[in-house]
Amino acid sequence: MKIRAYAKINLALDVVSEREDGYHELNMIMAPIGLHDLILIDPIEKGIEITTNTYRVPTDERNIMYKVADALIKKFDIQSGVRIHCYKHIPSQAGMGGGSADGAAIFRAMNSLFHLRMSYQDMCEMGKEIGADIPFCVWNRIAVVGGIGENLHFIDRSRFNCHLLIVKPKKGVSTKKCFDDLDIETAVHPDIDLMKHAIEKNDYQGVVDCLGNTLEAPSIKMVQDIQSIKDDMMNFGFDGALMSGSGSSVFGMTQDPELIDKVLPYFKKKYSFAVKTQIYYPEKRKKG
Repeated sequence: MKIRAYAKINLALDVVSEREDGYHELNMIMAPIGLHDLILIDPIEKGIEITTNTYRVPTDERNIMYKVADALIKKFDIQSGVRIHCYKHIPSQAGMGGGSADGAAIFRAMNSLFHLRMSYQDMCEMGKEIGADIPFCVWNRIAVVGGIGENLHFIDRSRFNCHLLIVKPKKGVSTKKCFDDLDIETAVHPDIDLMKHAIEKNDYQGVVDCLGNTLEAPSIKMVQDIQSIKDDMMNFGFDGALMSGSGSSVFGMTQDPELIDKVLPYFKKKYSFAVKTQIYYPEKRKKG
């Protein structure tokens, strides 16, 4: 069985407060994008076997796909195992939810392969215990996301789209260190409601004007290439540029696809990862 695991970007991310459990309360708008990992999964007699096309991804119980498969096998007493191969295209430590996307894809794939009859809500409930972004990646729909990533409010009327250039420098960002270095009182806090309204109205300029990420400043202190990429994008004529998640990837927004084709060779030569994509819209499905 083949299944795609779609990356995400944060059009806006606000760190609201620090919680008593040590996590942070977030309010953000996330959007799935066309960039994806391709996963092949098949039943085997027993065990969990994982292979990938990159040495950067662990293939043992540290892998989020392994954790999801193991949890499902135990919960439903599945009497066989799975063999998984993941063709990674989403870079790690990029703020694009690559691990969570892979985990969500395994939920959907095993739900189908083993006829588990789990609703999307069931998968989200299990998934939030494994990875904070898994609930969003299960649905793959533009949403206002709250809590630590488990509260989803879909922006159903939207069909907002634009052309995106995603660029990641070689160095990644430690999410833990990023939050540790964050001063919530003095940080930038984007207007999530205003961004939501702009998306609902398909107001491109409104979306550009509302781009913001509370985690961007501490991440730039760790990886200065983030600011360099943003500066390059704006100098080339992109309408907006923002770091996604806790970084280190940056996306540039434009309505001109030819601009991306023109500058893509420059970014590919200068940075470790650069790709053009768009916001991804899955086929409509009923809520579970």
